[in-house]
Amino acid sequence: MRTLFGCTMLLLLVFAASAADDKIDGKKLIGKWEPKDRKLVLEFTKDGKLNVTSEEFKIDGSFKLEGNKLTILLKSGENEIKDTVTISKLTDDEMIGESETKKTKETFKRVK
Repeated sequence: MRTLFGCTMLLLLVFAASAADDKIDGKKLIGKWEPKDRKLVLEFTKDGKLNVTSEEFKIDGSFKLEGNKLTILLKSGENEIKDTVTISKLTDDEMIGESETKKTKETFKRVK
């Protein structure tokens, strides 16, 4: 459980790059994304659900996009992780964002 929680926190902390308060096209967010250097997949669905999977775990949650602010809520047992990510770039194939909790940088590529 500790590993699961740690991996989830890592996921939330690795979103990257600063941004202005530009509106993001939410339709481009829908789909599967993975960081360049980790074996992890985030799946954003049309109905606001978020599924995070790796070889070791699966966590379900939800998301809400307002402007360029992506609010994420993940639940694993009794543990809840909430974070807001500021998205600076979202194209058909690339997403860059910054977690408000750790200010770390990460680039995600769409899974094809």
